[in-house]
Amino acid sequence: MAALRERFGRPLRLAILGGGPGSWIGHMHRSAAELDGWWRVVGGVFSSDPERSRDGGASLGFDRARCYGTLDELIAKERGRPDPAEAVAIMTPNDTHYPLAAAALDAGLDVVCDKPVTHDANEARDLVERTHRHGRLFAVAHGYSAYPMTRYARHLVDAGALGELRYVQVEYIQSGLAMRLDDGPQNNRLRWLLDPRRSGLALVMSAIGCHAQQLASFAVDRRVARVCADALAVGPNRRVIDTVSALLRFDGDLAGTFTAFQAAAGSENDIRLRIYGDKGMIDWSHRDASHLGIALLNEGPRVVGRGDANLPPGIVALGRAPRGHPEGLREAFANIYAEVAQERMLRTLGEPLPAFRYPRIEEGAHTMAFIEACVASQGRWVDV
Repeated sequence: MAALRERFGRPLRLAILGGGPGSWIGHMHRSAAELDGWWRVVGGVFSSDPERSRDGGASLGFDRARCYGTLDELIAKERGRPDPAEAVAIMTPNDTHYPLAAAALDAGLDVVCDKPVTHDANEARDLVERTHRHGRLFAVAHGYSAYPMTRYARHLVDAGALGELRYVQVEYIQSGLAMRLDDGPQNNRLRWLLDPRRSGLALVMSAIGCHAQQLASFAVDRRVARVCADALAVGPNRRVIDTVSALLRFDGDLAGTFTAFQAAAGSENDIRLRIYGDKGMIDWSHRDASHLGIALLNEGPRVVGRGDANLPPGIVALGRAPRGHPEGLREAFANIYAEVAQERMLRTLGEPLPAFRYPRIEEGAHTMAFIEACVASQGRWVDV
């Protein structure tokens, strides 16, 4: 795709919403967007406080003239520039994702948005409609499905290497809410995070569970059709949901299990996926993201590594360093940004579009419907 950049003639221009100084996710998005030269971050709105936004953006090295106090100001002033921003990346508190994304789409901007895309499924469906009506691109920052080895897992499923699929297991275990944060000193982030009106229908699903569901659905190329879930708070006197476990039925009646647990004391940030078919199974863990375990019937188990020479060229292209040199979440985010940029450039040039696999707003809408179903289930089977 290097020739595409040359034909287009320049990187695309990206504005940031959120992610001010001290924000690790802000640094993740900015560096990932610019990692391969597809995008140039030109400015943004870096805080909900206008003065802090202007000062914060300037401290990050951006032109103060392009550090705005609000999204409305950004849209109005960027329109008047000869080099306006063409997309926004949203990494603000959960309850602001929908209004910011809707306004950006209506202004003719492409969107890359952190999860969850909205508070509920109705808002997400509205973003799907706006994206289509305005002819824009909308990516959701589900980086786990953009690792080379999770893309290879999908490749093996599509190629029938596992045979007829029989069972899926996905889990995301984390210690983010293991400590009793609810009653202690709270900064701005904790105040919105621990407020169920702002963090989402179920905090654990907004924070990590949505990643697990999207990864599983992506890898088997099926949506979840029904769930039987238990959603609860294991932390004492906690107002937000920190644990969800569920039985799943994907399209085609494929069975599976789902666990999202955010109060696991001593645990690291660990997402794991196993897919079983009648010919064998695959196993991927974020703790060893560069490798994929494969065990087929009548063959010894083996481990495939990112960068192996016999991988499909499209999978190899998702990595940037030789095998044995670790890559991580930033590179996975960069794959999403690269694919969005390539699709936008090809559309602009009127050239044929490959089937880019970055997570789209339609997947975000399905995730919101999945979360609603898990919360409503209360141990009963419900449709998604």
